[in-house]
Amino acid sequence: MPLLLGLVITLAAVVAYTAYITHQLSGLRELQRDLTDRNRRDSLQLLRLQNDLNSLGLSMRDMLDTSQPYPLKAWSAQFQRIQRDLDDSLRLEEKLSVAHRTPEQRQYLDDSLAQFRAASDRTFARAAEGNEEAARAEIRASLQPRVAALSTAVARLLVANNESEQQAGERIEYIYDRVQRQVYLFLAATLIAIVLTSVYLIRSNRRLFVQISGLSEQRSELAQKLIATQESTLLHISRELHDEFGQILTAIGSMLRRAGRQAPEGSSLRADLQEVSEIAQSALDKVRSLSQALHPVTLDEAGLESTIDWYLPMVERQNGIVIHYDKMGTSYPVQSGAGIHIYRVLQESLNNVARHSGTKEAWIRLQFKPDRLGLEVEDHGSGFRANGRKGIGLVAMRERAELIGGAIEFVQLTGGGTLVRLWVPRDGIDSKV
Repeated sequence: MPLLLGLVITLAAVVAYTAYITHQLSGLRELQRDLTDRNRRDSLQLLRLQNDLNSLGLSMRDMLDTSQPYPLKAWSAQFQRIQRDLDDSLRLEEKLSVAHRTPEQRQYLDDSLAQFRAASDRTFARAAEGNEEAARAEIRASLQPRVAALSTAVARLLVANNESEQQAGERIEYIYDRVQRQVYLFLAATLIAIVLTSVYLIRSNRRLFVQISGLSEQRSELAQKLIATQESTLLHISRELHDEFGQILTAIGSMLRRAGRQAPEGSSLRADLQEVSEIAQSALDKVRSLSQALHPVTLDEAGLESTIDWYLPMVERQNGIVIHYDKMGTSYPVQSGAGIHIYRVLQESLNNVARHSGTKEAWIRLQFKPDRLGLEVEDHGSGFRANGRKGIGLVAMRERAELIGGAIEFVQLTGGGTLVRLWVPRDGIDSKV
């Protein structure tokens, strides 16, 4: 009840103050819309004018360069296009102008543009007659001074715009200062209500955090149980495929080869039996490959190090990735229970490199230290956003690291790319999880 009462009082004060502030800021919004934004668009048009004038200046420089292979009349189309753009920009600028423009200023711009247009027509007329020296003289004597005068006029208009924007900013700042004083009064009036409700909320949130912490522990425990169940299921399926279906297909292939040898040489039956035998062998290879993908048999038979030696070349062949593999330190055995989790972290990291990094090169480092084992997977591509992309693969890697008492981190490299670093203590490596 105290929380509800404090909330009602706070909301009432906020509503009343919001209505007042809305009224105070209406003038500010109008000013910003009519002056600041309009002034910005006007400045863009002036910059457009200035850019066109710069383009004319560069074109005239090239026209005066006698080493150019083109006749002067070749620039006629470019001049006409820029003149049309100048006319359009000037027309728009007159509509958008906020700063005060005297009639003399406007007349000066119009006269200068008209004089430039007339001088341009004379220049290209002489160029069309073949008198390029006279045309170049016209450029030096008339066109270049006209462009310089127009550039100066546009620069002055930009300065006037900046001064107008500064004046508008001062008016806006004055309104903000007045509103700020009102805000301080409002904050002082509502501070007590906020403090009281905050104390109550802190106590309530503390209880919620305890509950969330408990739920998080339960979620982590559930995730680890799911991972353990998944690995147990995959191991069972892998062994069934390898032992049962593998033996059946091996027996079928052996029987087909024996029957083929008994069939007459060159008979269609012998060819059919040979074809069926090849199909059975292909199915056997696929079953063994699937069995290895679900749970590598070499992990139980030869250990983690040999499994990685087998797995990395296979990834290179399947995904076209060049892998640089380094082993450091004196190796020691890793229990298969912990090894499968380290192997899955490596597997998921390389999948992320293939799918998200956009690169075809990766670096794998397996470090055997006296007190812990380290695994690093590095790429120099775009990587995957470890902090923004909440994929199930990243969650599973964290859970697997925690399951064997290790720690994993995802580092975004400065030059681009991702580094996945896993450290597992010797206690976790020797564990039969």
